[in-house]
Amino acid sequence: MDLPKDLRYSASHEWVRQEEDGSVLVGLTSHAQEALGEIVFLELPKVGDVCRQDDACGVVESVKAASDINAPVSGEITEVNQALAEEPGAINERPFQAWLFRMRPSNASEVESLLSPEDYARTID
Repeated sequence: MDLPKDLRYSASHEWVRQEEDGSVLVGLTSHAQEALGEIVFLELPKVGDVCRQDDACGVVESVKAASDINAPVSGEITEVNQALAEEPGAINERPFQAWLFRMRPSNASEVESLLSPEDYARTID
Protein backbone atom coordinates (compact mmCIF):
# COMPACT_ATOMS: atom_id res chain seq x y z
CA MET A 1 0.00 0.00 0.00
CA ASP A 2 1.31 3.42 -0.96
CA LEU A 3 1.06 5.73 2.07
CA PRO A 4 1.80 9.45 1.73
CA LYS A 5 4.98 10.27 3.64
CA ASP A 6 3.76 13.72 4.74
CA LEU A 7 0.93 12.25 6.84
CA ARG A 8 0.68 10.70 10.30
CA TYR A 9 -1.74 7.89 11.07
CA SER A 10 -3.92 6.70 13.95
CA ALA A 11 -4.42 3.07 14.91
CA SER A 12 -8.13 3.58 14.12
CA HIS A 13 -7.25 4.35 10.45
CA GLU A 14 -7.50 8.13 10.28
CA TRP A 15 -4.77 10.15 8.57
CA VAL A 16 -3.57 13.54 9.79
CA ARG A 17 -1.89 16.29 7.80
CA GLN A 18 -0.22 19.06 9.81
CA GLU A 19 -0.91 22.46 8.22
CA GLU A 20 1.34 25.54 8.39
CA ASP A 21 -1.12 27.39 10.64
CA GLY A 22 -0.90 24.65 13.29
CA SER A 23 -4.22 23.04 12.42
CA VAL A 24 -4.56 19.48 11.18
CA LEU A 25 -6.70 17.98 8.43
CA VAL A 26 -8.18 14.56 9.18
CA GLY A 27 -9.34 11.90 6.75
CA LEU A 28 -9.81 8.15 6.40
CA THR A 29 -6.99 5.98 5.11
CA SER A 30 -7.25 3.92 1.95
CA HIS A 31 -7.14 0.81 4.17
CA ALA A 32 -10.24 2.03 6.04
CA GLN A 33 -12.21 2.79 2.91
CA GLU A 34 -11.25 -0.54 1.33
CA ALA A 35 -12.41 -2.40 4.44
CA LEU A 36 -15.67 -0.47 4.56
CA GLY A 37 -16.51 -0.73 0.88
CA GLU A 38 -18.70 1.83 -0.87
CA ILE A 39 -19.20 4.75 1.52
CA VAL A 40 -22.75 6.11 1.42
CA PHE A 41 -23.12 8.41 4.46
CA LEU A 42 -21.01 10.57 6.77
CA GLU A 43 -21.97 12.14 10.07
CA LEU A 44 -19.25 14.69 10.73
CA PRO A 45 -18.62 16.62 13.94
CA LYS A 46 -19.82 20.19 14.24
CA VAL A 47 -17.60 23.26 14.13
CA GLY A 48 -16.84 24.17 17.72
CA ASP A 49 -17.02 20.61 19.03
CA VAL A 50 -14.15 19.78 21.38
CA CYS A 51 -12.88 16.23 21.09
CA ARG A 52 -10.46 14.12 23.09
CA GLN A 53 -7.92 11.92 21.36
CA ASP A 54 -9.39 8.53 20.35
CA ASP A 55 -12.99 9.54 21.16
CA ALA A 56 -15.66 8.98 18.51
CA CYS A 57 -16.54 12.28 16.85
CA GLY A 58 -18.42 11.11 13.76
CA VAL A 59 -19.74 8.12 11.85
CA VAL A 60 -19.01 6.68 8.42
CA GLU A 61 -21.53 4.29 6.87
CA SER A 62 -20.97 2.02 3.92
CA VAL A 63 -23.04 -0.59 2.15
CA LYS A 64 -21.37 -3.13 4.49
CA ALA A 65 -21.17 -1.48 7.91
CA ALA A 66 -21.13 1.63 10.06
CA SER A 67 -18.00 2.70 11.90
CA ASP A 68 -16.97 5.48 14.24
CA ILE A 69 -14.65 8.23 13.10
CA ASN A 70 -12.26 8.87 15.98
CA ALA A 71 -10.46 12.09 16.79
CA PRO A 72 -6.78 11.32 16.16
CA VAL A 73 -5.79 14.16 18.50
CA SER A 74 -7.48 16.28 21.16
CA GLY A 75 -8.71 19.68 20.10
CA GLU A 76 -11.47 21.80 18.63
CA ILE A 77 -13.17 21.20 15.29
CA THR A 78 -12.67 24.37 13.24
CA GLU A 79 -14.03 23.29 9.84
CA VAL A 80 -15.88 20.37 8.27
CA ASN A 81 -15.80 19.31 4.64
CA GLN A 82 -19.47 19.83 3.84
CA ALA A 83 -18.96 18.93 0.17
CA LEU A 84 -17.70 15.51 1.26
CA ALA A 85 -20.68 15.05 3.56
CA GLU A 86 -22.89 15.62 0.52
CA GLU A 87 -20.84 13.25 -1.66
CA PRO A 88 -19.21 10.72 0.71
CA GLY A 89 -18.28 8.34 -2.10
CA ALA A 90 -15.38 10.68 -2.93
CA ILE A 91 -13.52 9.00 -0.06
CA ASN A 92 -13.47 5.77 -2.08
CA GLU A 93 -12.06 7.59 -5.09
CA ARG A 94 -9.36 9.69 -3.35
CA PRO A 95 -9.00 8.78 0.32
CA PHE A 96 -5.84 10.81 0.91
CA GLN A 97 -7.29 13.99 -0.64
CA ALA A 98 -10.80 13.71 0.80
CA TRP A 99 -10.40 15.34 4.22
CA LEU A 100 -13.25 15.09 6.72
CA PHE A 101 -12.56 17.93 9.12
CA ARG A 102 -9.96 20.39 10.36
CA MET A 103 -8.94 20.58 14.02
CA ARG A 104 -6.92 22.93 16.17
CA PRO A 105 -4.92 20.49 18.35
CA SER A 106 -4.80 21.32 22.05
CA ASN A 107 -1.62 19.26 22.54
CA ALA A 108 0.98 19.26 19.76
CA SER A 109 2.73 16.22 21.22
CA GLU A 110 -0.32 14.11 20.33
CA VAL A 111 0.28 14.83 16.64
CA GLU A 112 3.91 13.81 17.00
CA SER A 113 2.88 10.58 18.77
CA LEU A 114 0.78 9.36 15.83
CA LEU A 115 2.12 6.56 13.65
CA SER A 116 4.61 7.18 10.87
CA PRO A 117 3.71 5.73 7.43
CA GLU A 118 6.09 2.83 8.08
CA ASP A 119 4.67 2.08 11.53
CA TYR A 120 1.09 2.31 10.25
CA ALA A 121 1.89 -0.05 7.37
CA ARG A 122 3.08 -2.66 9.88
CA THR A 123 -0.28 -2.48 11.72
CA ILE A 124 -2.28 -3.32 8.60
CA ASP A 125 -0.11 -6.06 7.13
